[in-house]
Amino acid sequence: MKTQLQRLLPSRGFTLIELMIVVAIISILAVIAVPAYTDYVRRGKITEATSNLLDMRVKLEQYFQDNRFYTGACQPATVAPVPTATSNFTFSCTIAATTYTVTAQGINSMANFQYTINELNTRRTLGLPSGWSGQGNSCWVLKKDGSC
Repeated sequence: MKTQLQRLLPSRGFTLIELMIVVAIISILAVIAVPAYTDYVRRGKITEATSNLLDMRVKLEQYFQDNRFYTGACQPATVAPVPTATSNFTFSCTIAATTYTVTAQGINSMANFQYTINELNTRRTLGLPSGWSGQGNSCWVLKKDGSC
């Protein structure tokens, strides 16, 4: 039998079922939110590569205007040095007299991403991680669904 004091004081706290419902709701939200956030962060890092490629294109065109050829560009002492590697991408140049291709290769968390640009301003996606579509597109794939 309950004592007089137990009858007067309401019970406090949560039941085990209420706690399990809260844990289930938090788990469901985490399963949805974490991958979405990871993709959001990745998409933000892609702009690091594309902006450096566009900047390099402008510098190479300036070099061509000054010299009438691309040969000799992508050197440290020129107007168009190769962008320095970042924590997410490395950059490289392939130069000929009238053509060039600048490549951004993903590293670390951005591994398998590879973007290029050339003298015709052709933007290509040469590499994407598994789960992303649009590899080989004549654009820079910015989203997991392959859109540019």
